Amino acid sequence: MRNFSSSPPKMEDQTLTELERKYAPFIRRDVYSRSEISFSEISLLAIALFTLVPIRLTIGVWLIAVYYTVCWFCTLFWDLDRYYLVSWRREVVVKVGRFLSRVLLFVLGFYWINEYYPILEEINEENRGYHEELERPGVIVSNHVSYLDVLYHMSDSFPSFVAKISVSELPVVGLISKCLGCIFVQRETRTSDLKGVSGLVTKRIKEAQLNRQYPPVMIFPEGTTTNGEYLLPFKTGAFLGGAPVLPMITKYPYQRLSLAWESISGVPHAILVLCQFINYMDVIKLPVYYPSEEEKRDPHLYANNVRKLIAREGKLILSESGLAEKRDYLAMLRESDCILPCSLNDFKIE
Repeated sequence: MRNFSSSPPKMEDQTLTELERKYAPFIRRDVYSRSEISFSEISLLAIALFTLVPIRLTIGVWLIAVYYTVCWFCTLFWDLDRYYLVSWRREVVVKVGRFLSRVLLFVLGFYWINEYYPILEEINEENRGYHEELERPGVIVSNHVSYLDVLYHMSDSFPSFVAKISVSELPVVGLISKCLGCIFVQRETRTSDLKGVSGLVTKRIKEAQLNRQYPPVMIFPEGTTTNGEYLLPFKTGAFLGGAPVLPMITKYPYQRLSLAWESISGVPHAILVLCQFINYMDVIKLPVYYPSEEEKRDPHLYANNVRKLIAREGKLILSESGLAEKRDYLAMLRESDCILPCSLNDFKIE
């Protein structure tokens, strides 16, 4: 397995078919992924840049400032580093946070969000015999396409997220993430401390499952984003404790701009999102998945079965690529001076 610091693979050593298969989950296929963007598209961007973008930015900054003020007030004389918010403090933070998150999505062009609730007989069959107090899952698992996923989940269930410890120290975002009850970890560490991280996440999941005072934990088990058409292998962190999980699927239908956060850095992508008058989001909420005894004993089996279910219901393609392949692909983009290639045909293969 190639690490990030290694040199990107040479294109001539692999066939185009092999490269397509390997990097398919990370390739953009929208109008902005082409080498040349049409004049009409550039005109639309120019108009939006001087009309929509200033309005949306102004409202967005105002909404964040309002929510920060609410969080600041609700955490006065409260040690967030030691205790969760409870009582009226948490109720205000959650209700205002969910409302403002949905308003912000509306401002970003998500005027409506389609939510689907399929009934799956095999899962309902498994649910029988469980006590009512176990019906609340402690963890939500979903595919990961965009940073906008986080905003939707805040508006829907206001869960805790797993975040880098550096996030807690950021201005504005740090306080909001603490109010969310985020689990802060040192992801860069590659030592036995990872066992402690997994243990902390599992403990929080169990707490959320058994106590409604604790927020559910939101985990993206792929560990990175894709172009929205594929599903990468799942990491086992959400499944180690054998607790029931709530599977969800997020999709972003598009005509011009794919909202997948692939190949475009944060600021340019955010500007393109702001320039789109209408953005679309579909969310599929599957029933709670209760693991079998065998799955409880084998987190890899549990994770793989949930992954297959999400892929089937979301019509996603299973891929064995992962973060290492994504890093290689992005390194290839930088080396080839291709900003947003729509396919590997844009690369010169000798």
